[in-house]
Amino acid sequence: MEPAGRHIVVTGAASGIGRACALRFADEGAEVTVSDLNLEGATETAKQIDGHAVRADVGREQDILDLIAEAEQRQGPIDAFFSNAGISGAPGGPPELLDEDWDVLWRVNVMSHIWAARELVPKMLERGDGYLLSTASAAGLLSQLGAIGYATTKHAAVAVAEWLDITYRDQGIKVSCLCPQFVNTPMVTEGLDVDKLRQIATIIEPEQVADDVVNAMREERFLILPHPEVAKYMATRGGEHERWMDGMRRLQAQLGGLERPPQ
Repeated sequence: MEPAGRHIVVTGAASGIGRACALRFADEGAEVTVSDLNLEGATETAKQIDGHAVRADVGREQDILDLIAEAEQRQGPIDAFFSNAGISGAPGGPPELLDEDWDVLWRVNVMSHIWAARELVPKMLERGDGYLLSTASAAGLLSQLGAIGYATTKHAAVAVAEWLDITYRDQGIKVSCLCPQFVNTPMVTEGLDVDKLRQIATIIEPEQVADDVVNAMREERFLILPHPEVAKYMATRGGEHERWMDGMRRLQAQLGGLERPPQ
């Protein structure tokens, strides 16, 4: 799908990847509706692209329904919906995470994608065309040290995108799932030792991620890997799982207290 002339909605667009993608979509000629819990930040993004900003908490189904309704009312049918907003949530394992922690992680990182698809898939099927993009994480393909909630919900986010693609692509709905590692956004780098981060993976800029998203959209490619080394890690995980698990344990011992998710 070419972005030009399309109506694209981007959540989590006040900063980081969402903001960079919204700007890039607009540069490509798309009409963009941006959304974020931070309305001020979303409005700043919208001003730069002559778009429209909507405040939405993607952890609430009604907010997503209201976002879709307002976007459609102002700019017509939604051609592509980018479920980008997500949270890192509480770090730790089963003893540390409370039920409340799991609830918010599940609603924001997983159910937000389900709620958007529930509303949009029937309309896209009727038109025989549409695009569902979502941001998961390399943690959803591999794992996340020090954060069982993030690792689990991002795996679920990948599974949702895979199911949607398998089920609906032949009926005209394209699906892409973005799975980056470390990106230079406040969610990733704020309060952390960047040098320690660089021991794990290259830190890339949101604008590079936006380039990869647009290219994948044009190719209608499912998996978007701004860090190509993730594909190698996936191959090792799939073909030599015990070796991969052992390597992850060694990495955990090496890095110690690094608990912030990569994306």
